[in-house]
Amino acid sequence: MAPFERILVTGGAGFVGGHLCAALAEAYPRAKRSLLLRPGERGGHEGFEAAAADLVDEAAIDALIAGLRPDLIVHLAGQASIGQALHAVETTWRVNFHGAFALGAATARYCPGGVFLFASSASVYGASFGDGVLTEEAALRPVDAYSRSKAAAENALADLLAPQCRLIICRPVNHSGPGQRNRNFALASFATQIAGIESGRVEPLIKVGDLSKARDFLDVRDVIDAYMRLIERARDLQQPVSIFNIASGKAHQIASLLERLRALSNAQFGVEVDPALLRPGSDIASVACDATRLTEATGWRPRRNIDDMLRALLDDARATETQAAEQSA
Repeated sequence: MAPFERILVTGGAGFVGGHLCAALAEAYPRAKRSLLLRPGERGGHEGFEAAAADLVDEAAIDALIAGLRPDLIVHLAGQASIGQALHAVETTWRVNFHGAFALGAATARYCPGGVFLFASSASVYGASFGDGVLTEEAALRPVDAYSRSKAAAENALADLLAPQCRLIICRPVNHSGPGQRNRNFALASFATQIAGIESGRVEPLIKVGDLSKARDFLDVRDVIDAYMRLIERARDLQQPVSIFNIASGKAHQIASLLERLRALSNAQFGVEVDPALLRPGSDIASVACDATRLTEATGWRPRRNIDDMLRALLDDARATETQAAEQSA
């Protein structure tokens, strides 16, 4: 295991970050662990000290990295929802690109020899998904502000950090599971609505977007396992910039995932398409990636199947629904 002494995580107060921070605290109990939070923001794992700075404030990020001098930076922060990105293009570019640029530039100045893991997205392949299941060699053909900003951030970090730092670019496919409660994500939205229907709080009708699309999905806990394996083996990677898909290689139609959730539910409900949930111009029918490179480098394989993920997601939504009911009683 790589002996990291000073760890900085951005985006650690979010869905994926909560899982990752718990894993890092367990794996590196003696390291100084810091979590980047916006001024006034709260949350995050108790095993991390808060480090206040706005990601898009270059001077603040520069001062923060100069003071902390982390030897491992895990950059998760960013506009995570493609749907939200379509309605907030300027913010998406500021956070996803300018934030990564500021962090990368400061890292190059103050942390030569460090490891920088960047959570990009499989969406950077964009229109190339028309060619089938993609490896890391596929051309980047992003189709929206979210994926274009992620692809630009990848290129900027590669230029800024190589060759003095070890840069790991991860391109995970869609991932869900316990803790995902943001209704801007399809499966989390379905689970939240179903939990509300089961409790009797809302009418038995699920509002959905386009169910015809097919997407490669992973359980978030498998994505965290991939991140941790790459972090542990970071010093052994041969290239200054290493790129890895994190994926199952199989696409599931969104409609079929909703039906699996229906089968797990104890309530009956109808389904209605909400025009507000449709993404104009999104014509990529199927998304799936090949993760052979990751398996060969780390031995990683998904350990949880799609039903494990859906069951954990729905159980978490039910627990949240129960807690909300108890607090309002």
